[in-house]
Amino acid sequence: MYYSSGNYEAFVRPLKPEGVDRKSAYIIGTGLAALSAACFLVRDGQMAGEHIHIFEKDPIPGGACDGFEYPGLGYVMRGGREMDNHFEVMWDLFRSIPSIETEGLSVLDEYYYLNKKDPNYSLCRATIKCGEDAHTDGKFNLSDKAAMEIMRLFFTPDEQLYDKRITDFFDDEVLNSNFWLYWRTMFAFENWHSALEMKLYLKRYIHHVGGLPDFTALRFTKYNQYESMILPMVRYLESHGVQFHYNTKVVNVEFEIQPHKKLAKRIELLAEGEEKFVDLTENDLVFITNGGCVENATMGSQNEPAAFNPEIKPGGGWDMWRKIAAQDPSFGHPDKFCHDPEQSNWMSATVETLDQRIIPYIKKICKRDPFSGGVVTGGIVTVKDSSWLMSWTINRQPQFRNQPEGHCLVWVYGLFSDKPGDYIQKPMRECSGKEICMEWLYHLGVPENQIEDMAEHSANTVPVMMPYITAFFMPRAAGDRPDVVPAGAINFAFLGQFAETKRDTIFTTEYSMRTGMEAVYTLLNIDRGVPEVWGSTYDIRDLLSATIRLRDGRPLTEMNLPLKDKLKIKGLLDKIEGTDIEKLLKEYHVVE
Repeated sequence: MYYSSGNYEAFVRPLKPEGVDRKSAYIIGTGLAALSAACFLVRDGQMAGEHIHIFEKDPIPGGACDGFEYPGLGYVMRGGREMDNHFEVMWDLFRSIPSIETEGLSVLDEYYYLNKKDPNYSLCRATIKCGEDAHTDGKFNLSDKAAMEIMRLFFTPDEQLYDKRITDFFDDEVLNSNFWLYWRTMFAFENWHSALEMKLYLKRYIHHVGGLPDFTALRFTKYNQYESMILPMVRYLESHGVQFHYNTKVVNVEFEIQPHKKLAKRIELLAEGEEKFVDLTENDLVFITNGGCVENATMGSQNEPAAFNPEIKPGGGWDMWRKIAAQDPSFGHPDKFCHDPEQSNWMSATVETLDQRIIPYIKKICKRDPFSGGVVTGGIVTVKDSSWLMSWTINRQPQFRNQPEGHCLVWVYGLFSDKPGDYIQKPMRECSGKEICMEWLYHLGVPENQIEDMAEHSANTVPVMMPYITAFFMPRAAGDRPDVVPAGAINFAFLGQFAETKRDTIFTTEYSMRTGMEAVYTLLNIDRGVPEVWGSTYDIRDLLSATIRLRDGRPLTEMNLPLKDKLKIKGLLDKIEGTDIEKLLKEYHVVE
């Protein structure tokens, strides 16, 4: 496997890999990474679909990319996906997946024209005092000291960030800024999370820093992620004869470990309560989704809270990874990520409005009509003074094809599930759907004497607790995640958010799909480059633009520096006077 950039081989159809007709593939999980691996096996590996088997412990596919109406319970969206125009692997694949919405278009075509016609942006990023605009006004509000702390982290070598926390690098100068409000709520970072992941995110999305305050950096699918992303992939795979095995738990994968050779030898399954085994040869490829950010997720209801149940049980992604990791050090260290669910959990809730009573309060904040069919909030609205650090968002409506007309679906989440609310005086994790809705309505500005009645009769709310939803942000070091294809691996690869690949960042659709592509291209030796991660971190234009945007437009010459440093800068500027370097610095407002 190798990386490529540009369009020289972007549309090349790979030659059929040698011996692929004699090979079979066994894929564990049906999340985005697993489905991507299957699609790349079919499209680029030209493997017969009948030779590809996908094991899923649940009755439906999708993993964390869900969106489902549960009879008697309501609509549930555990999370949302924010996409970037430089998700190179994602768009490489989705150009080949037919849309199930519009005949003749690909998923990429559909997505591109939707977002071109209706570009995303927010008209209110944060509120305060029960629905008032917090007037962040697109400003990052970073002091010179805070900007220097961010720059220091950006340039710190990865090796010096192993097992370090964000608070080892940022103090209140950053943590009390608008920048951190935007950042932590958009990406779900906690102060105690990994400084390494924070740095990787900064480098990966440096070209989008200017779009953080109003979400112009983002693009969204038409419907929920299950219907817009997962279903088209599943139908594509089914049309090629790929075999899906639902209600089938993979308990363990057994390996033969030799000094320079690692071979997957047997898969242990639990299917419909019956123990089964799949014996493997070198021609049987195994793709393992290890860990899982929605493992142990539980749903509540309108009148019942979602249980906090962090106990790891057999048959799940964490238990399976523990069994696999015990066989060889190169298979990673799962307990670095799942050892403390108090540091990796948050909650979400899906609110379905049932009439028009709540809608005026939504319109007042987002300044758009939720039923226009276009962008509504344009990303999350963060309640700045919420004890739960609550955020909420309304994507284009309807979010489900079968959604009743006049009903609006709202996604709500809180980063602090253990803190008492501001209206409901108990932790979010102890609240029913109705109580979470009441807290949200309070922060929308609904009069207190109407809140309970609206939450009970004008909405149905389903809460979800996810103990490991940000487990991948826990402080880590090299080797804690296994390489996509570990050294010496003959017939297996790791997939998803807990597999290691270069330069990309976890908690993204791109990361999952990239691991799928790299796994398939490596094990089948496909002669086509994997698209390189977008190189904005090496583009001086993006670096200069981000620097000044983070300073809210203030040139570097306005920094409060000691006199000797100011004189040094003046001397440097005198030396570049009349050069292209001076022109570049002025173009990006680095100097006046």
